[in-house]
Amino acid sequence: MDLLLVVLGLLVVAAVLVDMFQTLLYPSGDGWLSSPLMGLLWKLSRRLRHPLGTATGTVAMVTVILTWVALQVLGWALVYFPYVPDGFSYSPGIVPAGYPDFAEALYLSLVAIGTLGLGDVVGVGPWLRFALPLQALTGFALLTAALTWFSQIEGPLLRRRGLASELRSLGETSAHLVRWDPASTTGILHGLVQQVVAVRIDFEQHSEQFYFPETDPDVSLGRQLGHAVALRDAALASADVTVHDAGARLGVALGELAASLSEQFLHTDGSVAETLAAYRAEHAI
Repeated sequence: MDLLLVVLGLLVVAAVLVDMFQTLLYPSGDGWLSSPLMGLLWKLSRRLRHPLGTATGTVAMVTVILTWVALQVLGWALVYFPYVPDGFSYSPGIVPAGYPDFAEALYLSLVAIGTLGLGDVVGVGPWLRFALPLQALTGFALLTAALTWFSQIEGPLLRRRGLASELRSLGETSAHLVRWDPASTTGILHGLVQQVVAVRIDFEQHSEQFYFPETDPDVSLGRQLGHAVALRDAALASADVTVHDAGARLGVALGELAASLSEQFLHTDGSVAETLAAYRAEHAI
């Protein structure tokens, strides 16, 4: 039974570390635990019409991090539990019999993962002496992971908002696109293509950004992507070959963005217009 608890605890610890790796280091940013958990919180927030506004994504990320911490604490506590209290040495004045064994194991785990190093309880056996410092390393990894995760989301959000702002400024000009100077029109469309591609890659590598709705419609990508479709259609209707070609490239970029959104989040399996409409509905506040 003791060995079973140790193995179970180590499996929990390993599962959390795998999810951290998948979420923060894997190209898709799709953790086995973090992604379903954030998706569940998003559905709840959407049902309540996003009462937290732009803080929805932050709350979801904090919830994932707290879940990582809780599972790490629980996993290591299961490892220590079979050896409490005989496997540990206690400082004078501490009576281990005065505390429930599992509560003591949780205390050991919390102290270790917090890298506090109080020294009031130390492992006696050789492997227990190494277990506590090893857990402290996982606690440091958790802290680093949390800071890294929050720092890496800023760039994708800025690019997404930048694209939305650009589309808003161009929104009223799509009908007059064919009358613009072809060289200027082509340059603008190529710039939009690059922005759309960058945002698609951000969604694929930083999926957590999907869970950040915008309260300002001017920077809400869901509200402004319709302008990109109108610009694509106007460019495809142009008699100028370079403008038409730029419109075709914009259409491809929008198609890839819609496919990525559909596969990762929306599951529409429909047209670009249908997928982008679903994306707008998801982020409606």
